[in-house]
Amino acid sequence: MKKKHYFTCIVCPVGCQIELVEEEGRIVEVIGGECKLGEEYARKEFTNPERVLTTTVQVEGGALPVLPVRTEKPISKKLIKSCMKKLAEVIVKAPIKCGEVVYANILDTGVNIIASRDLPAKEDKLLK
Repeated sequence: MKKKHYFTCIVCPVGCQIELVEEEGRIVEVIGGECKLGEEYARKEFTNPERVLTTTVQVEGGALPVLPVRTEKPISKKLIKSCMKKLAEVIVKAPIKCGEVVYANILDTGVNIIASRDLPAKEDKLLK
C-alpha cells in the first residue's frame, strides 16, 4: 500500500512543498520541488533525518553558569536524546573560547560538541 509523506524543503528560502510516496518502506516517487536539492532533502528526511543539536552545558568558574554549545555538523535525529543525556553530565572549566571543542566524538559519531560563544572566567568581564 502506498503512503504519502509531505515535507517543506528547508535547503533554500523558496520552501518548496514536496510529496514523497513510499510503498513498504521504499521510496517510489518524489513530487514537487523546483530543483534537485528539494528531492534530495525529502529522501534524506524520510530515510535518516539529521539535525544540528544546540543545548547548554554546566560551567565551573565561569562568568555564567552555563555555556551554549552545538554539534559541529548535523547528527541523526535518533541520537538527539542520547546526546542530551550525555551532555547533561558535562561540566567545563572557564575560560572557554567560541568554537572550542567541549566534548569530542559524541557517541562515537565523529562529531564534536563545540562552544557557541566565548565565556570568560568569573573574575573577567563578560565579552560582548
